[in-house]
Amino acid sequence: MKVTSVADPILPFCHRLLPARVAGLSLDLLKATALELAILAGHVLLYPSGIVQERRAAAVPVPAPDTAARLPTEAKPPVVLLHGFIDNRSVFVLLRRSLAQHGRHQVESLNYSPLTCDIRTAAELLGRHIEEICERTGSSRVDVVGHSLGGLIARYYVQRLGGDRRVRTLVTLGTPHAGTRVAPLANAHPIVRQMRPGSELIEELSRPAPGCRTYFVSFWSDLDHLMDPLESACIDHPDL
Repeated sequence: MKVTSVADPILPFCHRLLPARVAGLSLDLLKATALELAILAGHVLLYPSGIVQERRAAAVPVPAPDTAARLPTEAKPPVVLLHGFIDNRSVFVLLRRSLAQHGRHQVESLNYSPLTCDIRTAAELLGRHIEEICERTGSSRVDVVGHSLGGLIARYYVQRLGGDRRVRTLVTLGTPHAGTRVAPLANAHPIVRQMRPGSELIEELSRPAPGCRTYFVSFWSDLDHLMDPLESACIDHPDL
């Protein structure tokens, strides 16, 4: 699926307005930048709507098939969405809509406090949320999508707190699995220090995890300026 088409109308203006040495930049870079700006503008408008934790709805029954002739389909577990650093559940507005269109009727976005200072504590809280979701929906497992820091929190829960018993699939989006060196001035925040390469937490996640039952998928981009080095967004672990 082409995700840069939204930037196409903007490109002619880039070539007209930018200096020649800038206009000669990679077309992919220009598209990615325009796309990021468009998404950022939309997210700024939606951010206030995600500050409050969403209401916990009762389990949504899956519609019965129209005819008996249709092939049986496997029941799909609830999906849990976990946002990134200094963000909230509003970042998943479009993803939630796409998941619903693909038959995922039980989707929940969790907010963790912007004052959170420890990934381990956030992972424990995530575990309690997932247990509550499983009890409420009657499902024994969930799928989790974690963006940036949210991916690290979910990975810690799965890998170090026994969360592989509950999480069927963990999808991470731009998560610094090996740590990132970007924004050194932000080291005053404990969470940022935990996301640095070689931190105690990153080293803990590099330890063996034999028998992990969760399937991991990591999405990353070579144009992601928050990953330093870029490869840190890949999961390089023999047991995952």
